[in-house]
Amino acid sequence: MQLIRLILVFSLITPLSLTRAASEGENVDPLEPINRAMFAINDGMDTYFIRPLARSYRFVMPDVAERGVSNFFSNLWDANAAVNAVLQGRLGGAAKDGGRFVVNSTFGLLGLFDVATGMGIEPYRTDFGHTLAIWGVGSGPYLMVPFFGPRTLRSGTGTIVDAYGSLQFQIDDVALRNSLYALEVTDVRAGLLKVDELMTGDRYIFVRDAYLQQREYFVSDGIVADDFSDFEEGDWDEEF
Repeated sequence: MQLIRLILVFSLITPLSLTRAASEGENVDPLEPINRAMFAINDGMDTYFIRPLARSYRFVMPDVAERGVSNFFSNLWDANAAVNAVLQGRLGGAAKDGGRFVVNSTFGLLGLFDVATGMGIEPYRTDFGHTLAIWGVGSGPYLMVPFFGPRTLRSGTGTIVDAYGSLQFQIDDVALRNSLYALEVTDVRAGLLKVDELMTGDRYIFVRDAYLQQREYFVSDGIVADDFSDFEEGDWDEEF
């Protein structure tokens, strides 16, 4: 997992240039045969390992504890969002996310409690893939990434940069850092268990179209041609 997070962060220029090839009307999934094969591998891993683990996690974790874990990781990503908001020139968003991080890290006991929302400090949800979109970088082709699931070339590049710059990555204790990664993946997958019931027809197409719709909604600040209102903004954006 960490190896993928570290891949060629400083060779960002090459993938960014490639993303400019995609434009409206082009085939968003030119690598479909490869993506389908990778989806089958990921789906098998999810079916026999990750999903059962997420179900067990949801079964043994009290609701209040599960919310606390989700709040903890959301708080860490608020810090990341604040940095991206600055890069986007959206200082209001940066102030919101920075304020949320400070408030929840202190009064919210390291983010276990979302005190900031109760104070009226709403989050500005963003990531480096969103930053690249604002900078004018095209989304590029759809990719099914091993373990990490659906991405585009742009959002996948953003994931690498976000992961490399995250607070979790700065932890020197490898065992603790990897334990946090594992807990985060489990918590995110537990939150997606309800999505399994919505999948119909070709699962690959369902996942691909849902992800692309969600990312379009995300990077265009809610302005999309089609409404996928059944999905929460962050449902497909973290590890799936």
